[in-house]
Amino acid sequence: MTMRLQSRDRSVTHPASRMLRMTPREKEFSMNSRERFLAACRCKEVDRPPVWLMRQAGRYLPEYRELRARHSFWQMMREPELAVKVTLQPLERYDMDAAILFSDILTVQDALGFSVEYESSGPRITPLVTGAGVLDGLGLGDDAFGFVRQIVSRLAERLHPEKALIGFAGAPFTLAAYCVERGPQKSVKHLLELADEQPEVYERLLELLSEAVERLCRIQVEAGADAVQLFDTWAGKLDGRRYSELAAPWTKRLVERLKGTGVPVIVYLRNCGELVELAAACGPDVVSVDDSISLPEARRRIGTAMAIQGNFSPSLLFEDAGVIRKAVHEGIESAGSAGYIVNLGQGLTPDVPPEGVGAFVEAVKSWQG
Repeated sequence: MTMRLQSRDRSVTHPASRMLRMTPREKEFSMNSRERFLAACRCKEVDRPPVWLMRQAGRYLPEYRELRARHSFWQMMREPELAVKVTLQPLERYDMDAAILFSDILTVQDALGFSVEYESSGPRITPLVTGAGVLDGLGLGDDAFGFVRQIVSRLAERLHPEKALIGFAGAPFTLAAYCVERGPQKSVKHLLELADEQPEVYERLLELLSEAVERLCRIQVEAGADAVQLFDTWAGKLDGRRYSELAAPWTKRLVERLKGTGVPVIVYLRNCGELVELAAACGPDVVSVDDSISLPEARRRIGTAMAIQGNFSPSLLFEDAGVIRKAVHEGIESAGSAGYIVNLGQGLTPDVPPEGVGAFVEAVKSWQG
């Protein structure tokens, strides 16, 4: 598929030529990708579930690696033309229903005044938050996230008007973990110690991060994003009590404020099996789950009034097309097509074969429930 670069007209409907390629169910509903995605977020009936993949723009694509050989990661997510190009790469190769902004959750820390460096072992943030003094002088400038506004605005112009555009940010607890933990995150031990021993510092840090995330997400929506996803990757390290105390209140407040923008809000929680009801209680339109919980169990525990997203393992993409198709169709049937968005339970890994991604997307499109 070749992405046509044109202005984003939100009133666009299917061209007649596409009707010839539609399944009977698609003809009955006559939905384009953007309509399908937004309807699924609102638990409305769809012709088929929409599909997009976390980290769909990334190192598994040869065209991404070719660009990455000539530019730093920081350049690729901050320079508007590069970021737009990378964001659109997967949609030029596959017929996904949505693009997600190519960026990084640590954009927030950089905007606040932390030093962010990307090393082979993972990102490194300095100074680490060990007390109140570290937070003095941190804050957002007047033009914070200006480059994000430029990137999303250009994407809104260049992305095909029938495709959805997703913005994103890290959730406050996960961003706080990066500000406190030493080295690659294996636990949230030091963040819990900060919360217990210096609760006022913890509160101040989470407040600072929450306000920055809200501004970032609002900028993305103002620039043309159709939805925003909050990644709470590290909150899954908590038990239910600690999640309710330390993470959920900040996520809930943020979700409430972002829903005022009028776009759907998705919350993703890694290792969410024990916490899925608590994540749903934060009030998002969509809860994105990983494979620590089955789709039928997630549906049972969340209910039918809230959409779910997920939860296929990237390992499925190493199988042949027939195996992928069978697994995808079974997953859709188990989740129920209304209020369900097909995705992975985690981001695409660099070793995933591109043809496996193609087979996955085509499997979703071939479903005729």
